[in-house]
Amino acid sequence: MKIIIMAAGKGTRLAKLGSTPMPKVLRRSNGRTLLDYVLDATAAVAPKEDTNIIVGYLAEQVENAYPDYHCIRQGDDAYGTGYAVMCGMKDASFDDYHGDVFIVNGDMPLFSRETLCGMKAQHEASGAVCTMLTCISDEYLPYGRIVRGSDGRIVDIVEEADCTPEQKLIKELNIGMYIFNADKLRYSLSKLTNNNAKGEYYITDLPPILIRAGEKVESYIIDRQDEIRGVNTPEDLEAVGEILKNRG
Repeated sequence: MKIIIMAAGKGTRLAKLGSTPMPKVLRRSNGRTLLDYVLDATAAVAPKEDTNIIVGYLAEQVENAYPDYHCIRQGDDAYGTGYAVMCGMKDASFDDYHGDVFIVNGDMPLFSRETLCGMKAQHEASGAVCTMLTCISDEYLPYGRIVRGSDGRIVDIVEEADCTPEQKLIKELNIGMYIFNADKLRYSLSKLTNNNAKGEYYITDLPPILIRAGEKVESYIIDRQDEIRGVNTPEDLEAVGEILKNRG
């Protein structure tokens, strides 16, 4: 298994902290960078040599902080999470690779090793070409909703901004972590478009592409809401720090 960690973001809303400009993943929480926690968790499912960090804003800072990891520089001819994955899959390290690819966000430091290992085990046992991490939550959170058909199978992911009032009541949330078969990932990336208001390529469009192609897409469902918080604002950073501190 290879890992892609998306770590190219600037973290614009964190700039108000007034510190030296830096990539979002190098912001510190409870004494360590956000990326430190992610790397600790992903080490449970793949070794360092198979871990690839997608860098963009002030890329050299991440490269200098993690010289033992393979960093892939994101291009500047498109935008979006799907584009970050495209850049990763075009890297020479993925040439002739046909195994699984675990995609995680570098700004979500609360995931446990147990969650990653459980997701990996289910993916391998199910025969799915894509497994998504989802969470059942009674709390309102601005995540995409998982839409299922009458047979219980996933049929779509609808971003929170695009949800109908009925869809906003769905409690199964898309958390933004995925495992793809590499060949099916390449196929879905080849079909990905940026026909949306922002003109960006979204990773959330990839599972529906595979579903429409008749491929098996599954979810690994958790109910541990303390793991799914990302960092976008100073308030998020403070809240995550409290959780990490309480974990000891």
